[in-house]
Amino acid sequence: MRDQKSNPARVARLARGAGLMALMLATTSVQAETIGGALTKAYLNNPDINAQRAAVRQTDETLPYYNAGYLPKVSAQANAGVASTYYQDAGAGLTSANQTVLPRGYGVTVNQNIWDGNATYNSIRQAESNVLVQRETLRYTEEATLLNALTYYMNVMRDTATLDLNRSNVEVLKEQLRQTRDRFNVGEVTRTDVAQAEAALAQAQSQYLVAQSTLQASIASYRQVIGDPPANLAPVTPVTKLLPTSLPSAIAISEVENPQITLALHNVDVALLGVKINESALYPQVGLQASLTKSFDVQSLPGGSKTLNGTIVGQVTIPIYDGGKSFASIRQAKENVTVKELTADSRRDQVRQTVVASWGQNQNAVGVLRAARAQVAAAEV
Repeated sequence: MRDQKSNPARVARLARGAGLMALMLATTSVQAETIGGALTKAYLNNPDINAQRAAVRQTDETLPYYNAGYLPKVSAQANAGVASTYYQDAGAGLTSANQTVLPRGYGVTVNQNIWDGNATYNSIRQAESNVLVQRETLRYTEEATLLNALTYYMNVMRDTATLDLNRSNVEVLKEQLRQTRDRFNVGEVTRTDVAQAEAALAQAQSQYLVAQSTLQASIASYRQVIGDPPANLAPVTPVTKLLPTSLPSAIAISEVENPQITLALHNVDVALLGVKINESALYPQVGLQASLTKSFDVQSLPGGSKTLNGTIVGQVTIPIYDGGKSFASIRQAKENVTVKELTADSRRDQVRQTVVASWGQNQNAVGVLRAARAQVAAAEV
């Protein structure tokens, strides 16, 4: 037999085949979607996250809005017009005159808040707490979205494998039905055996259609969260090393870092500051107003007159009675504090329940996976 290595044509074909295979593998690795890439797409492009980012930016603008209460308010005004006066003197001799002037002027007014019962101070603090609320809401939205992205990523992989398994099962049962019919034709089996093979195939085809619709639903969910349809998903490495070491440790971490709890606590701060803002209506309001006005052709003065007026006025407003409106607002704000505190307690209990349930599901999943692997190994034997 001639040595195959000495055949140049064969060597060339093998080289071309190896190069083509390497190119296919490289293309597959480039086009493969990893879990990191899918989560990055969801984090950057998901509309729920982007909408919450916009809500955070919107809430950030409340800080300069309320901070303006400390700054002076400056306004300018100007006026111009025509004034005509006709008068008649019936004394020594009947005389009359008509005077027409063009009064005009301009000025500047400055209003400065001195003290408003700490309403501005507490409004700024409340705005800061609202910013923290929106940031925690954004963090919760990000976590929920990324969890959904990971879940749908794994669902697509699972449902794809299930569909392939059902497709293979249908092909196997078709072959078994063909063999059973052949054996029936030669009298080795009965009609009942053929009917049982037909029923098994029909059931497998039904399972295949169910698996197909389930995969389509998972693909739609994947597309909704991540933004692109799934294509050639790469396997995922388990992250069990990142889990807490024990259930008490997981509960302790959730009570400090879970965004639902921190969000609820910031809402309590917002409600407490709302009480102080409403209480400011019971305190005096102190302000300062300064104005400078220049006028020309004042009607009561001789022609060509000019005036320059400057004033500085301090104002103090003391509330005496408003029909009980302020006290009602204060009581309402205090009840809102109670609502927010109870909501925070409820969120803490819900998070604890979720952590305990998820911990148990994870532990059970490890056992189920171990048993499933043993079952597969036994089935292969």
